[in-house]
Amino acid sequence: MDLDTHDHLETKAGFPPDAAVTHAEMMRAFDAFRDANDERLAQIERKRADVLLDDKVARINSVIDAHQRRLDDLTLRGARPALGPSGTQTHDAREHKAAFESYVRAGESAGLRQLETKAMSASSNPDGGYLVPPEVEIEIGKRLTAISPIRSIAGVREISASVYKKPFMTTGPATGWVGETAARPQTNSPVLDELSFPAMELYAMPAATTTLLEDTAVNLDEWIAAEVEQVFAQQEGAAFVNGDGVNKPKGFLQYDKVAESSWAWGQIGFVETGLDGGFPAEAPGDALINLVYALKAGYRQNGVFVMNRKTQSAIRKLKDDDGQYFWQPPSLAGGRASLMSFPVVEAEDMPDIAADSYSVAFGDFNRGYLIVDRQGVRVLRDPYSAKPYVLFYTTKRVGGGVQDFDAIKLLKFSGA
Repeated sequence: MDLDTHDHLETKAGFPPDAAVTHAEMMRAFDAFRDANDERLAQIERKRADVLLDDKVARINSVIDAHQRRLDDLTLRGARPALGPSGTQTHDAREHKAAFESYVRAGESAGLRQLETKAMSASSNPDGGYLVPPEVEIEIGKRLTAISPIRSIAGVREISASVYKKPFMTTGPATGWVGETAARPQTNSPVLDELSFPAMELYAMPAATTTLLEDTAVNLDEWIAAEVEQVFAQQEGAAFVNGDGVNKPKGFLQYDKVAESSWAWGQIGFVETGLDGGFPAEAPGDALINLVYALKAGYRQNGVFVMNRKTQSAIRKLKDDDGQYFWQPPSLAGGRASLMSFPVVEAEDMPDIAADSYSVAFGDFNRGYLIVDRQGVRVLRDPYSAKPYVLFYTTKRVGGGVQDFDAIKLLKFSGA
């Protein structure tokens, strides 16, 4: 492929020029990977396997992963919103922001106590911390969406209570066709059940020096958001995939799993690759095709693949019957890689490929997995526990679980 073609690739608006450079380098690496892997497969067919060629393919694969990681970092940097004063802030918002800054910098809590008394809030106090300004809470949520893989594709609902309950019909009312003047038979009443999504406490505890707190040039809202976003994102990401539901969200891999042919509501259906711990040598892509078409058409149009980087590296080598690679790099900087034309989301908490592992998920996660955020992010200032540092015990309440068991399917690396 002509290098000039790569060097003039587009980037999404707002992304740095480095993203285009890195994207072009990744595209060139993929070209080299494709050529080397094609040669490797040809030698295997001729039964003349070359260990050095295998090593070359593995090295180029690692280079592609490295470029992808750097591109992800640049993309995140471009997508991360900046915190700053808003020209449309109300008087109450400005008052809250000023009182919060006094509390963070100097431990002066009188202003926040007065505001909460005015708002008749009984749940925020010095023992449980004080609410951060609304714009800080909103921007923390936006940052988490940008860097938390499952949150970026799942459905998200904000709640004010400690639990969100969602009703659903187990059996619907009877329906049918009737003539324009025919009698309407009485229909059966629907039978309802409900799913429950409790919000659990997630915390981070960044530390600051007295010098930092006294530096008026430091934007403390920005500092708090930057300190907690990675911790929150890592903990959330692990829970949304593998959480057991005890004091944390329930991950979609923790529900009962059953072969798609025996699927029932309340379970996650799976299809098998046909080989323990890998893809079969003959028609390896059939398992991915079966996974895609295990999903109903109404969900499939918004489907995404979810897997970790090692699994993606293995799938990158697979080709269809026409010799085309199933995996394709992002078409522009800031985009996602695709697999069989569907976006690929990297979630490092997904398991590596192994015997009987569920290493690939596919589905419409916006409809399938629900994240509930309870309103309010709280900060408790602690200048005593780690002198001379000041700790900021920051908490938010998050819940999650599968809300539509039709919308997510898994690939099991096992024999049929």
